[in-house]
Amino acid sequence: MESSLSFAQLLTWAIAGAATLGVILRPWNLPEALWAVLGAALLIVLGLLPMGDALTGVTKGTDVYLFLTGMMLLAEIARQEGLFDWLAAIAARGAKGSAHRLFCFIYAVGTLVTIFLSNDATAVVLTPAVAAAVKAAKAEEPLPYLLICAFIANAASFVLPISNPANLVIYGNHMPPLIAWLTHYALASILSIGATFAVLYWTQSKALKQKIATDVCVPKLSRAGKVAAIGIATTAAALLTASAFDIQLGWPTAVAGAATATVVLIGERKAPWTMMKDISWSVLPLVAGLFVLVEALGHTGLIHMLGAYLHEQGTHSADATAWGTGVAVAFISNLMNNLPAGLIAGSAVQSAQVPDQVTRAILIGVDLGPNLSVTGSLATILWLTALRREGLSVNAWTFLKLGCLVMPPALLLALAGAITFR
Repeated sequence: MESSLSFAQLLTWAIAGAATLGVILRPWNLPEALWAVLGAALLIVLGLLPMGDALTGVTKGTDVYLFLTGMMLLAEIARQEGLFDWLAAIAARGAKGSAHRLFCFIYAVGTLVTIFLSNDATAVVLTPAVAAAVKAAKAEEPLPYLLICAFIANAASFVLPISNPANLVIYGNHMPPLIAWLTHYALASILSIGATFAVLYWTQSKALKQKIATDVCVPKLSRAGKVAAIGIATTAAALLTASAFDIQLGWPTAVAGAATATVVLIGERKAPWTMMKDISWSVLPLVAGLFVLVEALGHTGLIHMLGAYLHEQGTHSADATAWGTGVAVAFISNLMNNLPAGLIAGSAVQSAQVPDQVTRAILIGVDLGPNLSVTGSLATILWLTALRREGLSVNAWTFLKLGCLVMPPALLLALAGAITFR
């Protein structure tokens, strides 16, 4: 029996690992979602995970599905109604021909969007706007500006609880009050955002010597575009309110996105099919598949073992455990994507009494660590999807070389801010 159980554990880990590797590497250019769903299905077919437990895993992601759906609806309706083109033209004109000024402006906007709308919103909503901005500015090298969307989406994702859905996964039902959150993470966030900007700006300095257009025509924003802008602003307010009252973010986001899309479509007398067709719905089965994979890993006892280990090590030396765990989780998030890594780490933290600084270090590792590789986080995968829609792409090796410079100093500084300041 023990031998059979051990074999089942190893087989479950192997399938989960292979599926996650498929999500990261996308063999034969097949969609990321396909590998996650295939891995989940194989676990069920082989009897390694009962169907009922698989459905339980799927339902655990309900809040994430609703959140992503709302954000994708907002982004698509804003794109179709010209809001991004209008914002892009304003940004390009405001740069007054300075590539450096445009870089700083986009970084500041990306920081605000991440803080108040989440890192996934930065990937889904801001990336098309930035792509439009660099086209309006006639930038010969658009990559420095688009890279901002990927890196700031993770670097600023622990300023507020709503800045990253992974934050909710780590703390579960034990989310600190907003004031306590700011006390723990304010310094770490400032260090993360500042270090990421400094290194990214330095690495892109050569490309930022390019000239950009000054004679940018700002199009008139349509009534529907104004409604889309109001919808995004309303969503930000709703998320802040939900966070203050410890309400899950999925429903407010989904309702705001659906309401905005409905008002625009009715006002413009448009059918919804075009908008629905252009949304990248494949991200939802991707997330669902990852939730099932994590549920299966929980059945092998892995999460219980991790929780017990963190509790034991944290009892002996909380600070040393925090440093080691934060760095380890940061790199593991790139090996298996930070969504499953966050789900596993969050479950382990909630199953054991772990020192606060260890929890903070884990959250920073899950949030910031993915800036190393192009498939480290769901936000970066969404960013890649947005780039493909714009006819652009970023090589995984190119991103990794840049990530090796950008991520480590930001991670170490953020961990120092979170572990030493308490």
